[in-house]
Amino acid sequence: MTTVPADPPRRVEVQLRERSYTVHIGPGVRHLLADVIAGIGARRVVIVSARPYDWLPDPGVPALVLPAHDGEDDKTLATVAGLCSEFARFGLTRADAVVSCGGGTTTDVVGLAAALFHRGVPVVHLPTSLLAQVDASVGGKTAVNLPEGKNLVGAYWQPRAVLCDTEYLQTLPRREWVNGYGEIARCHFIGAGDLRGQPVGDQIAASVALKAAVVSADERDAGLRHILNYGHTLGHALERATDFRMRHGEAVAVGTVFAGRLAGALGRIDDDRVAEHHRVVSDYGLPEALPAELDVAALTGLMRLDKKATDGLTFVLDGPDGPQLVPDVPEQIVAHTLESMPRARF
Repeated sequence: MTTVPADPPRRVEVQLRERSYTVHIGPGVRHLLADVIAGIGARRVVIVSARPYDWLPDPGVPALVLPAHDGEDDKTLATVAGLCSEFARFGLTRADAVVSCGGGTTTDVVGLAAALFHRGVPVVHLPTSLLAQVDASVGGKTAVNLPEGKNLVGAYWQPRAVLCDTEYLQTLPRREWVNGYGEIARCHFIGAGDLRGQPVGDQIAASVALKAAVVSADERDAGLRHILNYGHTLGHALERATDFRMRHGEAVAVGTVFAGRLAGALGRIDDDRVAEHHRVVSDYGLPEALPAELDVAALTGLMRLDKKATDGLTFVLDGPDGPQLVPDVPEQIVAHTLESMPRARF
């Protein structure tokens, strides 16, 4: 367990055409839930929680509480269908709301269930892991996995509010802290600046503010939003190849190192910038090396399933004009870069 210093509350606005919302960050902000639900006008809520129920705030209206489990094994269409059946038995309507309380898996699964039930009911997220607070809970992307790949079935469904209570982080084991830093480390290379050594509340707020600005400009991945996938092409492949023994932030960290090395191999950045990718990832205590047992051809095959791969192998890569989506990267360069990566037992 890691102690989180007391931080002043922060607010980040996500400005969208149809409906904007606020991300609240700080200790105790979960207790804003009743005000948020009142603002929505919901008469009842379903709370889906992967955390102990004594950590749940009072929503201020009658509530059904359902258990959830964080972890990729539960990030499936079957889990979504089960939640929707519970919503129906409870008599949930569009005049009600759904609340998620948990890590990234719970946020994604509950978000997708809310998007699909009655073609959309309001959802509020209470992310309880660092990974979910800096990334998964903001931006409206919801998705589940298929045996063929990660996040292949999903929908865009923006929350009505996000309550990033830093008191939840006190319950996290060390590995989950490091896992969350994987998304913060990749923010270094897509416009957030150097967040190393800053208080965790500032790191969360800076990461959320960056994502909010990108999502406001490109809600549905038409262009700019692709930069948020920095490090994710290899990262998602690593998760699948290790049967999710490698967690999302850990895999994204290795994918970030790989993205730097690939950009260097393509002549987009110099050696110093390549080395910076290693330094930043290492400074957060994240892994930099590929698991020793993984096969390059298998990883390449998994990367072909990436959602961005409409024109051959496609990556978000650093360059002279900042990060950009680079399609049709020659497979031999990708393979050579993978082969040159450091290896370690994972």
